[in-house]
Amino acid sequence: MEWIDIGVNLTDTAFDHDRPAVLDRAWHAGISQMILTATSLAGSFQVQQLCKEDPLRLFCTAGVHPHQARDWTDELAKEIAMLARTDSVKAIGECGLDFNRDFSPRPQQIKALEQQLQLAVDLQLPVFLHERDASTLLIDLLKDYRDHLPRAVIHCFTGDKSALHGYLDLDLHIGITGWICDERRGTHLQELANSIPAQRLMLETDAPWLLPRTLRPKPKKNRNEPAFLVEVASMVARCRQQPLQQLAEQTTACARSFFELPAST
Repeated sequence: MEWIDIGVNLTDTAFDHDRPAVLDRAWHAGISQMILTATSLAGSFQVQQLCKEDPLRLFCTAGVHPHQARDWTDELAKEIAMLARTDSVKAIGECGLDFNRDFSPRPQQIKALEQQLQLAVDLQLPVFLHERDASTLLIDLLKDYRDHLPRAVIHCFTGDKSALHGYLDLDLHIGITGWICDERRGTHLQELANSIPAQRLMLETDAPWLLPRTLRPKPKKNRNEPAFLVEVASMVARCRQQPLQQLAEQTTACARSFFELPAST
């Protein structure tokens, strides 16, 4: 089976001591390609450097996370726009709104998001979106851009039924992570999984975070990695009551189309 992990934080320091081994385990687990997530200007540059090492299997985003929106300036916006024109960049982001932690002032989050949405429109790139406790406002903001955006995905969706339907009504894609494997806070996702159309569903690990709690044996330090995407997929397949092979084919085709990835070698 072939899988595509649409959200990997491969530049995180948790991978500094064994990044090549992490990638090898992913390839052997059937992960054919992955999207490396950028969350800052520096991160956007770093993921591009990693993509150069394996340009047919590693791709990335370019953008600024709402946690870092406090650093957003016109000059930073210009630099992100420049980096976003690189061949390895397949989406703008990770950008969005986070009203759960509020690491950046909300007005600054909104400004950074709107300018990145406009950049995606200008470059005709998809958007890789983050949202926590802000679905109503995010949906309202997206309405002003959606007709001009080629595609958009809610990365690591954790919201409720109302939020899911609001995103689907805007023809957005939905990314599901190991959150769905969490018996403490992910059971509602298990119930919602079957409501996501096959042509709108993609899978991701968000590694090194969100280790699937169903995974056995547990890895040291509970670090998540792309090879564990199959554990997420197994839970999603059970919730959707479909064969794992079918889910692999659907989500891989969906991700490849969304990010305009080349066929895997």
